Amino acid sequence: MACGKKKTNSPSPPPPVQERNAMSSSLFFFLLLFFFTSPTGAAFFFALAPPTPPAHLRFEEANQFHNSDICPSASAGVGRATACDPSYVHIAMTLDSHYLRGSIAAVYSILWHTSCPDTMFFHFIAPAGGHDGGDDKLPSLLGSIVRSVFPSLRFEVYTFQEELVSGLISSSVRQTLENPLNYARVYLADLLDPCVHRVVYLDSDVVVVDDVRLLWDDAAARLASAAAVVAAPEYCHANFTRYFTSAFWAEGGARVFAGRRRRPCYFNTGVMVMDLRRWRAGGYRRRIERWMEVQRERRIYELGSLPPFLLVLAGEVEGLDHRWNQHGLGGDNLTGECRWLHPGPVSLMHWSGKGKPWERLDAGSPCPVDHLWHPYDLFIRPSSGTDILAFFILYWSS
Repeated sequence: MACGKKKTNSPSPPPPVQERNAMSSSLFFFLLLFFFTSPTGAAFFFALAPPTPPAHLRFEEANQFHNSDICPSASAGVGRATACDPSYVHIAMTLDSHYLRGSIAAVYSILWHTSCPDTMFFHFIAPAGGHDGGDDKLPSLLGSIVRSVFPSLRFEVYTFQEELVSGLISSSVRQTLENPLNYARVYLADLLDPCVHRVVYLDSDVVVVDDVRLLWDDAAARLASAAAVVAAPEYCHANFTRYFTSAFWAEGGARVFAGRRRRPCYFNTGVMVMDLRRWRAGGYRRRIERWMEVQRERRIYELGSLPPFLLVLAGEVEGLDHRWNQHGLGGDNLTGECRWLHPGPVSLMHWSGKGKPWERLDAGSPCPVDHLWHPYDLFIRPSSGTDILAFFILYWSS
């Protein structure tokens, strides 16, 4: 059902959050000097680092948004009890300490630009704890931060048990691509309630500048007409062969894609709409895992979680308009150099690649496109010496 415009009394996007009473450079230097030179530096590290690190990731409370009168009625209340409402648009994202700032900005952009914000239901996938078996309360802590920023948001936080996939992950061109949480999208059909038939999966480094219901409705029509599993923007001009090793192609890799409905093309898994019923019925989780097992035995690709998706789904994806994934704004996976928007309309901007807008903005060396992300940044910078050092330690170690 199409939705009308948001009520005109909605506030305008806030200006970028101002820095809060930054600690003096001399005190910061003293703290760092003490940490790196004292023989008891490790003890000092844990004394300053809070037992619940995400508490030091503080954000402004977001503006409140409401449906227009012609939007579909949604169930009252918040929480998982109402997740099965057929009027909802379901959006899945990951949550972790390192990318929480991006996730918050993405959610804010979605709520700001949709005509029917009360019909959004978010499914957040969070790690059980640190990679070394850390705090098992991390998902609830991250969820509490989301609730403090968006008090009326309908969402659920799901714990992702990283051991499901950690033994299948091989080394990649960039260490962050080896994070088990990158593979959570493979397990959405197992994590979400069976009543959720379709979901929009979004990476944490996006902002949406159009009504996400347009993406939802268009993908629904395309998936239904083709009985497909995934809808996403495809890029058939890209050199598909470069996503796999020369050995893979020399050993007859082309046969993998024989018999597909259409020519196999590259698609970016950071923006896709998934039919979860067909995903479960077709055993797509296990199909992707099998290719990860092959990769462990003999190296057939270099890029993290993307190639297994291509091996299973390329040539079977229902294409969406490119406006829904203006990707690559973070630069390539090695240098992260500045890039510009591609020609044409833009509904979603995606900072895939090495460079993230919040990192470049904080470093004082933003790319021009990073200023388009900044208005959605609700992050409050640390205001005390302890907060700053704890934030530095958390960010550096995550």
